[in-house]
Amino acid sequence: MCKPRHRKAPTGKKWLYPVCAATVLALDQITKIAILSRLNLFESIPLIPSFFHLTLIFNKGVSFGILQNQSRWFVPLACLVVAVIAGIVFFEEGIGLCERILLGIITGGALGNLADRIVHGAVVDFIDFVGVWPYIFNVADMAVVCGSLLLGLRILSEGRIKEGKQGKH
Repeated sequence: MCKPRHRKAPTGKKWLYPVCAATVLALDQITKIAILSRLNLFESIPLIPSFFHLTLIFNKGVSFGILQNQSRWFVPLACLVVAVIAGIVFFEEGIGLCERILLGIITGGALGNLADRIVHGAVVDFIDFVGVWPYIFNVADMAVVCGSLLLGLRILSEGRIKEGKQGKH
């Protein structure tokens, strides 16, 4: 993963956060535009039959389809989360390079699904692992989940490194 940080991140690296966020947002939206232009709602194209399909659905809920049709809270909540993360990245002095990248990835995913909610009233999902995973998802979902897991691992491993150093004194 990333090296443990021992000092503050150079302020010149703050550009990585918006670049990572914009890259994930662009990848997410490009894939969704491609899917929307080729598939009808609920249509499924098997790329690897009985394993990996492209299946177009609109998710009006959140992760794993929970809280269906409760979307009035999703847009303001997503805006708040993105604003808090951006504030942390730009105003907190101790944010390291790895954290900036991971927070950018998470933010890009959040913005991708936020854009869908604003434009379509629901999130465009299409990645379907038939028989392996019961939920259909998208690039933004992968960015949020993977970025969050890696950030969590980063925080946990950094805590262990600090504890190990304190124990040696």
